[in-house]
Amino acid sequence: MLKIIFLFMMAGGLPVAIAMAGASLVYILFTGNLPPFVVIHRMVSGIDSFPLLAVPFFILAGNLMNNAGITNRIYNYALALVGWLKGGLGHVNVVGSVVFAGMSGTAIADAAGLGTIEIKAMKDHGYGTEFAVGVTAASATLGPIIPPSLPFVIYGMMANVSVGALFLAGILPGVLMAVAMMVTVAYFAHKNGWGADVKFEWPRVFKALAETAVVIGWPLAVWAAVTHGGLPAQATVLGALLLLFAADKLFDFQAVLPIMTPVLLIGGMTTGIFTPTEGAIAACLWAMVLGFAWYRTLRFRMFVKVCLDTVETTSTVLFIVAAASIFGWMLTATGVTTSIASWVLGFTKEPWVFLLMANLLMLFVGCFLEPTAAITILVPILVPICQQLGIDLVHFGLVMVLNLMIGLLHPPMGMVLFVLARVAKLSVERTTVAILPWLVPLLGSLVLITYCPQLVLWLPRLFY
Repeated sequence: MLKIIFLFMMAGGLPVAIAMAGASLVYILFTGNLPPFVVIHRMVSGIDSFPLLAVPFFILAGNLMNNAGITNRIYNYALALVGWLKGGLGHVNVVGSVVFAGMSGTAIADAAGLGTIEIKAMKDHGYGTEFAVGVTAASATLGPIIPPSLPFVIYGMMANVSVGALFLAGILPGVLMAVAMMVTVAYFAHKNGWGADVKFEWPRVFKALAETAVVIGWPLAVWAAVTHGGLPAQATVLGALLLLFAADKLFDFQAVLPIMTPVLLIGGMTTGIFTPTEGAIAACLWAMVLGFAWYRTLRFRMFVKVCLDTVETTSTVLFIVAAASIFGWMLTATGVTTSIASWVLGFTKEPWVFLLMANLLMLFVGCFLEPTAAITILVPILVPICQQLGIDLVHFGLVMVLNLMIGLLHPPMGMVLFVLARVAKLSVERTTVAILPWLVPLLGSLVLITYCPQLVLWLPRLFY
């Protein structure tokens, strides 16, 4: 009965959070087994969680980076690094999204922020609008895969999984997806006879490679100094940061300091300097230092607007989590999750078959529900089955998030689809057709990530 009430409310056009809370309240009033106050109690206890404090701070950090002029620096860095390849701006689109993913943590922020610059530049260079929209949509899915990631925080809290391990698990799959997209760009460039978009110049390429080397070498040097040199961790990190700022000023780097955001986050969490929640606060401080003090592109009035936008987004996300907590509890209390688990386990006990069924379900659900709502509904149902089948919950978390990100590209509820249709001034139908070829690298990556768990779990097992 609970499921019927929920589906009836959803069919009536109610927002998913209100449908979940409303269905739970109506069921309780109808059965009379529990006092109605249980709904409020469970909703409040559902968001009374220390890990959830990371949500507003990660949202704030992404908004600060997006509004402090960082996107132009990322675009210029990617242009210098890969713009000279055939189909250059397509490659720039992917590389730019990889970098921006390390700051925003959401696909919609990537599509709306960096996507606006990328689509305009590609159209100005003669690329078709459909191709520009397709590659932008596909690369936007990297936002929640490469850390930091808001969906990983929600999943980690719901499934009782380490957020730090989830962040590490997203690195290699994110790189794999980026490579698959760049191969697809190269295919279209070869097919259509596209050339480079900027001239190959050694100074420009060398500077971009130097920035990449700094980003990779900086954490390795700090790690070596602390573990093998016996230097104190905090003092070493502080000194290395001062050297990093000095190098940025001396060589006028484009994007080294913004790219360091995920490096500092993951490094701090894996070494125990701070928890994921504290890491979210550190990301905000880092964004404020860059915006206010270093680049001086952030003003107080803009900061107030960013904070208000963050409050609005956080309220929406946490209301969904609160509503899902009572709905998930009701599903468990009424035996729905047990019944579903028994049916699935009666149908198959093979993990690979269950993963196939789960992928199909999550791809379908992702087309209709916002990722936060989908995660909060699906975790209580699917995670117990994963535990019985011995599927690693970190691996399953990455599979779930990737499925839901692909769902953002499809009607009827795909938010990335609608954002890019508005940015590119295309109809939803034409935008949907433009995205279809890019499902090949995305679904191929999904299959590889689903059935090669070592790709996902190698880094988490190395550090945890």
